[in-house]
Amino acid sequence: MTDLVLHEHVTGPRGERVLVRRSSRRRRTVSITRRDGDLVVAVPATFSARQERDWVTKMVDQLVRKESRKTPRRRSDAGLEKMAREVSEAYLGGRARPSSVTWSTRQNQRWGSCTPTDGTIRLSHQLQDMPDYVVRSVMMHELVHLLVLDHGKEFRELMALYPQAQKAQGFLDGVSWAKNLLPGELEGDLEGPPEQAAPDGPSQPTLPSQSSQPE
Repeated sequence: MTDLVLHEHVTGPRGERVLVRRSSRRRRTVSITRRDGDLVVAVPATFSARQERDWVTKMVDQLVRKESRKTPRRRSDAGLEKMAREVSEAYLGGRARPSSVTWSTRQNQRWGSCTPTDGTIRLSHQLQDMPDYVVRSVMMHELVHLLVLDHGKEFRELMALYPQAQKAQGFLDGVSWAKNLLPGELEGDLEGPPEQAAPDGPSQPTLPSQSSQPE
């Protein structure tokens, strides 16, 4: 849509792009909506650049608080499966379809692993209390391995579709350093030969919007 402009200084809680739409019909309301893997913030056309920046930040923060209240403190296997679907649909066109996604207490030397032959993905329990964007980055890493065996050019190009990948890697490297480990020791890996990618899946559904009023 031509009326949507990328807001470069803010990303969503799951690494989503934040797009801004200025509306001449709006006077005193601002809304935020999930749409096709992005966050769309609608603001009055009369807003100054500063008002736009302040309200985009405010609305994204409000969304984070609202969604955090709905998220269990301890993520379940079912929650991981839901996350895998969301990440695959948002960044890989739904092509990566794991047969199962589970937490593992036996993965102490890597963040995640996958077995392309049977489509299983396991994430280390050490990720449980880490930020959502970090867990999703590791999930993205393993989902890409369902499509690409190695860490070559194709893998890097697909991984780059997740906008918070570098930020998440920096976070994980910091954790590794704090544990007196080499950063590369805890990277995700895969087990067994690759299997053919699954066909495209459905697009991500649009969720209800939130709205608020400028003061």
